Amino acid sequence: MSRNLHKCGEFANQIFEETKSSLIVQTTIEHSKFLLYGSFSSVVLTWLLFRGYSYLRLRRSRIEVPPTPQLEKLAPSTRSFKAPLRKPGVWEPVDFKRPAASPAPNWDVYTSEPKAYRPFRYGTYHITMGLRNMTSWDDWIELDNHYLKYHADKAQRIAERGSKCCYTDPSAFDGAVELLEELCDFLPQRYPSLYQRTPVGIDNVVTRESFNIIERPLVEDPMQMCARLVQDDLAIMFEKEDGQYYLLAGAILLAGFWRLEDKLGMPLSEIHTSGDVPGFKEKLEKGMMNFFRRVQPNGPVQRNNYFIQVDDSLPWSSSIGDEDGPEGTVGWFSAEKNKAIEHHYFRSERQSLRRLPRSGGVVFTIRTYFEPITKICEELYVPGRLASAVRSWGSDVSRYKGKELYGDVLLEYLDRKHQEQIDAGLDLEKEEEVRAYPF
Repeated sequence: MSRNLHKCGEFANQIFEETKSSLIVQTTIEHSKFLLYGSFSSVVLTWLLFRGYSYLRLRRSRIEVPPTPQLEKLAPSTRSFKAPLRKPGVWEPVDFKRPAASPAPNWDVYTSEPKAYRPFRYGTYHITMGLRNMTSWDDWIELDNHYLKYHADKAQRIAERGSKCCYTDPSAFDGAVELLEELCDFLPQRYPSLYQRTPVGIDNVVTRESFNIIERPLVEDPMQMCARLVQDDLAIMFEKEDGQYYLLAGAILLAGFWRLEDKLGMPLSEIHTSGDVPGFKEKLEKGMMNFFRRVQPNGPVQRNNYFIQVDDSLPWSSSIGDEDGPEGTVGWFSAEKNKAIEHHYFRSERQSLRRLPRSGGVVFTIRTYFEPITKICEELYVPGRLASAVRSWGSDVSRYKGKELYGDVLLEYLDRKHQEQIDAGLDLEKEEEVRAYPF
């Protein structure tokens, strides 16, 4: 564009210089008609230059690559919604019912593969909440052919650890039961080959379990019952009079790196600061608190994150220490450095957040996907993009994710696999067509 404008300028200067020349001046004096013609030509030339410049600007704006979307910015309907004024800690039940779910197409507990979430990007790593709208209520709970393994792992954890992993504060009982009712309504609609609704609750037709959710007392903690129904970990936050949201009910069985017993009863901000979440105070806290105050029952959202783990245990990462170890003994400092790539696993979470209409609790569903690094690197584009993402971590994020313990081995492997794909003819220009974020 600058080259074209330069040519236009040179042409204009040439006309101006010729106009100033004595020959032209003498001619216009001798022939007064030329003066009128020259004035008209100048006006036309100026108009043409302006139109040319406008056209070039418009053409440039049409071919510019659009910026990377800011996932923090939700759809207009969510951003513009103003939550009703209310006192902190006071929630009036809302007359909202989740739309009925459609049966998952061709879903089978033995054959339906997990979604291949790969939520990492090229370029600079930005610390954000990363929220985006859940466009369909059908996507609230995701089940796949790993269900039976997750179900067995959860059952074993419940038997071994009980209330250390599943607990409902008495003040949160109604909210936990509300979540249980929601699951008993949703799951038979979405996965009818696995679940059937009954007059008292729900039946699992594969495991032959029956759940009675209307009897009192319940046979077990309501969050524990919820945990047996899905592959997700679950948590419910409730607002108190100080305006803070507190973790008062949870079923955290497969979290890998954190324990419910350490966080139970904490406000949202302390949960994150006690876990040394990078940039929380500076970049996340204000936006997160605003989101929790504003989120409504009809506005579910979702987000993804990822970690690298250097052992193959889904429920608890043994490489960071004993799950029951005393305070100060659990952390990345316990992990063995530079283990072989066969010990590296990709741990990805898909989280959803929604507010329960009756109790006002904000529900987290935390679905963990867990695969060997060597497996996901067989997928086109994954090694190169993951290598770029890992290199983009700042020192605080690197420390939080334990990069020092595995970074050298991981990056050498990713670079090698990426080069193999390049040598085999990988077309980098088509990546967005093949696997757009978060896949």
